[in-house]
Amino acid sequence: MSARIRAGVIGAGALGLHHVRILRDMLGPDFVGFYEARPERAAHVSSELGVRAHESLESLLAAVDAVTIVVPTPAHFGVARQVLVRGIHAMIEKPIAASLEEADELLAVARASGAIVQTGHVERFNRAIRAALPYVDAPRFIESDRLAPFNPRGSDVAVVLDLMIHDIDLVHTLVGGKASSVSAVGVPVLTPFVDIANARLTFDSGAVANITASRVSKDRMRKVRIFQRSGYLSLDLAAGHGEFFRLREGLDMAALALAPLALEAFVERIPLDAEEGEPLRLEFESFLAAVRGDAPVAVTGEAGRDALAVALQIVHDIERTLPALAGRMPLGPSA
Repeated sequence: MSARIRAGVIGAGALGLHHVRILRDMLGPDFVGFYEARPERAAHVSSELGVRAHESLESLLAAVDAVTIVVPTPAHFGVARQVLVRGIHAMIEKPIAASLEEADELLAVARASGAIVQTGHVERFNRAIRAALPYVDAPRFIESDRLAPFNPRGSDVAVVLDLMIHDIDLVHTLVGGKASSVSAVGVPVLTPFVDIANARLTFDSGAVANITASRVSKDRMRKVRIFQRSGYLSLDLAAGHGEFFRLREGLDMAALALAPLALEAFVERIPLDAEEGEPLRLEFESFLAAVRGDAPVAVTGEAGRDALAVALQIVHDIERTLPALAGRMPLGPSA
């Protein structure tokens, strides 16, 4: 394919607007516009950002080589299938689909048509995660907390599939494998659906991850703590930085046991920092590089499918402990 890629966006809601803005700025004339099913919203975004709103999905698909898909999760399958069957490359916002059956069919269609699928797990491009990855070495225990105050927008979204799925994908990335067992609890607080959930994931390697996601917390928090033989990493995803603590080389443990010492005397602190960059823009850069053939897909469709599988296991485990919730934990809009 030519180095020039004609790209567009399907869906221009709260997150889709940012897709449109960033791709417009990145691609200039090669950004061919977007399609939004709601005419009033389409007109608003078109006017605000100065880009073309296509009158139909077919019109947009006739003009692109690649798209990002930012429609509500229940619509992912129907929209993405139309894209992929044409051989058009797609970055699909998380979760990749509403069910494993839908995800599997999308991946099969992509393989048949030769289209690339990337899943929109944007936290992979978080500055703190990028800074930490060179120091991650066979984690044994991971603690992840993603807490947020209540927001009526998205309150009909299952918190596991909207928020926790970010951390499921991150844990898979950090450990380098798939969860072999899952146990979870959750409760509704302000909505009829689960508003706070905790899941424990165990991996074949013996690694364990404890993940909490809440949309009913007083303060915002997005933190990940990683414990491994070489040390301890503390990451603040909201701030985009972290720290790595490890024992100093040549430490005499016998001498250390004789008398108390200041922490700095035997522990080395390494600040974790990476080059600045808007995560969404970095995500799009990786997608376009994969489409050009310049780099592998950063977050494959298969990785998105794996994260969805664990998220659905967590949902089912919560429903097992709270049978009244069965069938009442809908998938909501992406992002």
